[in-house]
Amino acid sequence: MYKDIFTQIGLSANEAVVYEYLLKNGESSAGKIIKKTPLKRGVVYNALTALVKKGLASQKTKDKVAYFSPDHPEKLRDFAEQKESEFKKAKNTLEANLSGIVSDFNLVSGKPGVRYFEGINGLKIVLDDMLTAKETICTFADVEAVVKYMEKLNREHAKKREQLNIMKKIIVIDTLFARNYLKDYHPKVSEFRFIDHLKYPFNSIVEIYDGKVAYISLSTKGIISMIINDKNIYQFNKSLFKFTWNRSKAYDQLPSLSNAQ
Repeated sequence: MYKDIFTQIGLSANEAVVYEYLLKNGESSAGKIIKKTPLKRGVVYNALTALVKKGLASQKTKDKVAYFSPDHPEKLRDFAEQKESEFKKAKNTLEANLSGIVSDFNLVSGKPGVRYFEGINGLKIVLDDMLTAKETICTFADVEAVVKYMEKLNREHAKKREQLNIMKKIIVIDTLFARNYLKDYHPKVSEFRFIDHLKYPFNSIVEIYDGKVAYISLSTKGIISMIINDKNIYQFNKSLFKFTWNRSKAYDQLPSLSNAQ
């Protein structure tokens, strides 16, 4: 009756059978549970030991015989919350190491690893992945789009990047807004170059780092992000960035602000 509920919160199928038996029959010896359930002797003892360890059952001895009782069902909530916390930690650990796992997969399969995300939560994953960068990050960015759609997240990301001393070279569209916004923007870890906003307009972001390329699309329709882990795509984008960087202008090469659009 309750077995599926118990397994959904993290009990094994055998533990669920034994726990449900205890709930319905109260204090019981292992021998009685073996007789009344389809489980074998060793399986029952293992399940009972696990239930006691998880705080869902109690054990006491009478006349040298061990008896087991279910603890209050409220303990199930505590157990479920603990499993949820463990799952979140495991997920965060997976996210932190997934790029390496993908790299290993790429080496043996020859296939590019592509991770696709939608919305703010997906964007956070991409930004967090960038904080693992071992090399200078090369970036194409439209500053006005960043401020409009993700300013708070970007400021938090920039602070963390500065704390970790992760350098960035950033090519941006040259506008009065961009110049003013970037004037004192984390100068210790950021270097900027500007390109003509009329000749080369774009409102997305490209991040190039550690054999990966992250694309972020920002618009009123929503935020779409992806990380591609492929050495050929990485090398192409890295070369394109170097080409553009060498032909773009630094702050001291820009025309006066009055002439910028």
